[in-house]
Amino acid sequence: MNFATIAFDPFVSWTLIAALAGGFVLLLILAAWLGLRGWFLRSLAALVLLAGLANPAYRQEDRTPLADIVFVLVDTTESQSLGARQAQMDEALPELIAELTEDPNDPIEIVTVTVRDTPSDAEERGTFLLRELAQASVEVSPDRIAGAILVTDGQVHDTDGLLNFPAPVHVLRTGSASDWDRRISVVNGPAFGIVGESVTFTIRVDDEGAVPADIDGIAMIEASLDGGTPQRFYARPGEDIDLEMTLEHAGINLLQFRTPEARDEITARNNAAILQVNGVRDRLRVLLVSGEPYPGERTWRNLLKADAAVDLVHFTILRSPDKQDGVPVNELSLIAFPTRELFMDKVDEFDLIIFDRYRRRGVLPDLYIENIARYVRDGGAVLVASGPAFASVESLARTPFREVLPAMPTGRIFEEGFTPTVSELGLRHPVTSELYEHFELPLASDGTPAWGRWFRHVELQANGGFTVMTGVNNEPLLVLDRVGEGRIAVLGSDHAWLWSRGFEGGGPQLELLRRLAHWLMQEPELEEEVLVADADGHAVTVERRSLGDVNPTITFTDPAGAPDIATFDLVSPGRWRTEFTADVDGVYRITDGDLETVVAVGPASPKEFETPIGISAILAEQVQETGGGEYLLEDTGTPSVRRVRLDRVSAGSNWMGLVMRDAYTVDDIRLSSLAPGWIFLVLAALLSLAAWRLEGR
Repeated sequence: MNFATIAFDPFVSWTLIAALAGGFVLLLILAAWLGLRGWFLRSLAALVLLAGLANPAYRQEDRTPLADIVFVLVDTTESQSLGARQAQMDEALPELIAELTEDPNDPIEIVTVTVRDTPSDAEERGTFLLRELAQASVEVSPDRIAGAILVTDGQVHDTDGLLNFPAPVHVLRTGSASDWDRRISVVNGPAFGIVGESVTFTIRVDDEGAVPADIDGIAMIEASLDGGTPQRFYARPGEDIDLEMTLEHAGINLLQFRTPEARDEITARNNAAILQVNGVRDRLRVLLVSGEPYPGERTWRNLLKADAAVDLVHFTILRSPDKQDGVPVNELSLIAFPTRELFMDKVDEFDLIIFDRYRRRGVLPDLYIENIARYVRDGGAVLVASGPAFASVESLARTPFREVLPAMPTGRIFEEGFTPTVSELGLRHPVTSELYEHFELPLASDGTPAWGRWFRHVELQANGGFTVMTGVNNEPLLVLDRVGEGRIAVLGSDHAWLWSRGFEGGGPQLELLRRLAHWLMQEPELEEEVLVADADGHAVTVERRSLGDVNPTITFTDPAGAPDIATFDLVSPGRWRTEFTADVDGVYRITDGDLETVVAVGPASPKEFETPIGISAILAEQVQETGGGEYLLEDTGTPSVRRVRLDRVSAGSNWMGLVMRDAYTVDDIRLSSLAPGWIFLVLAALLSLAAWRLEGR
C-alpha cells in the first residue's frame, strides 16, 4: 500500500523560522499602518522566503497493513466444571473464532490465552484472569489491540490485575440464571484455646443465586472435632451463629463445620469449612515435694520455674515433726506444712505431683497417701524420683501407694559409677527415643554417646509398665506405667543433677525430665501409640509411632469418599513414615486399622468455589470502564462481532464491538523536493521588486 503526503525538511531549525516569521509579521503590520501600498506583495515575499527555508518535499511511503489483535481468554479453572459450563464454553469457542475470522478483507489476529488453576504451592490461589490478560497485552503495541473477549464463569481474584486496557473488554459468561448455591464459612474463630474449656466460633451460612422457593429457610450445621461424632446446630442463611465447642487435648485440634448438600445447588465443595485451633493448657499446676535438701533439688526447681506456663508449689521438709532440738516454735522461720489442704482438699487441682527423695517421716498419714493413689487412678500424674530412703523402711513402697507403683525396691542400693542407658524398649518410647539425638557427645565403644556417670542406683523390680532406661547390670532405672486414667513414673536414682552440672560431659538431663513431665501430663505428642499426619501444600506426611509392630499400610480417604492405600517405611525404632499426594483440597481421613486421624489439605472449600454464582464485581468494573459488554451464553448465545471506531459505542444487546486500529508498518520512505531553493529566492525577490515599483509610483 502506497501513501503520499507533503513533508518538510527545513534548512534551519523551526525555532529560527518561527522567529523570522514573527519579525516579518511586525514589519508587515508597520507597513500597513504607514499606508505602504505594497505591503501585501511584501507579505507574499516573506511567505515564499519562509517556505523556502522549510524546504517542502513530496513524501511517499510503502506501507504494510497490520491485523488488529484480539485476545481471547479461555477460563479452564476448576469452577468451570460445574453444571453445563464446560459444554457451553466448548460450543461457544468455535462460533467465536468463526465470527472473528469471517471477513477476509478485515484480518484479525487472535491471541488465545488459556487460564488454568494456580499450583497448589503458590502463595496466592484463585483465578487470575485479568493478570493473564495484562501479561499478554504488554507484549504487543497498544495501537494494534482491538479488544479482549473473556470466556469465563465470572470468578476472578486479581483486583489490580489489569490497568488502563486500551480497548473494550467483553465477557462471555458460562452458567445459568437458575444457578444457586449454599456455602458455609467461619466468620470468627480463635487460633488458640484452653484445653477443657469451651471455645466460641462464629459460623455463617449463605444462600446465593436463584434459590428455589421450596428450599427450607433453616440450614443444619454439623460441627465435629478431629473427625469425631458431629454435633448439630441450626441457623438461618445470612445470619451469624455462635457455636461453642470444648477442646479435648493440647496441640492442634481440627474442627470441621459442614452443612448438608441442598437440592439442585451447583456445588457442595463449599459446604464445609475447616479451622485449626491450637489447644494449650491453662497454667499447669505442679506440686514438688522434696523430702530433704540436696544438690539435685535446685535442678527440679530450675526446670519447672523455667516454663512460664507452670505454676509451681514447692515444699521441702527441713524438720520432721518428731524432731526435738529445744528450739521454740515461735523462733522457727518455717511455715506449717498444709498437708490436709494439699493432699486431701486440693490434690485434684494439680496436674503433676513430684516426690523428690521423699521419705516417710510422719508428715503424710496413710490416709493422705491413699488419696494420692486415688488421684493417679482418676487421671493424675505422679513422678517418684527416689533416693536411698526408697529402699528403706521409710519408702513410699511400704504405704498404700504401692498399689500404683510400677516398680518395687528390692532393698539393695548400688553405690558405684554407671552410665544410664536407653533400653531396647526405650528406643521406641517417645520419652527416651530421641535422647541420643538431643545430646551429642563422643561415642562410646558400643556406639552410644558417652554420657556422664551417676553413682547411686536403687535396685528396682519392675512389675509392669515400660522400662525405658537401665543402670547397673542392666537393672531397671526408669519405669513408666499407666494406672487407670492416670500415669506414674519411678526413677531409681537421685543423681540426675550430675548431668546438669556437666560432670564428665553431662547428659540430656533437662530434655529427659522435660519429656518425662510432659508424658506424665498426657501431652499428645508423647503418646506411645499415635498416628499423626501433616500437610505441606498437597504433600501429606503420615507418621506412626508404636512400641510394637504395626500394620505396614494405611488407608486414606479423600473428601469425596474415595479410598487409597500407602505403605509405611521404618525410619527409626518404633517410628514408621509414609507420604502421599492429595489431589484435591479438603479433609482426608487416615487409618491403619487400629488408629485413625484426619488432616486438612488446603482450604475445605477452595477459593474457586467461595462464590460460584454470577459475574464478580471485578469483571463488572472492567467491562464498564472499557465500554465492553457482558453476555450470558445461556440467553444470548455467541454474540456477533462488529468493527467500530475508537470513540463509538462498542457493545449492544447481542453484539460486541472491536476497535478498528488501522495499524501498519512503513517499509520504505521516499522524499522528493518540490522546488530547488534558488526558485524561492528568485520568487521572493520578484515580489519584493513588484512591491517597490508599486510604492514608487
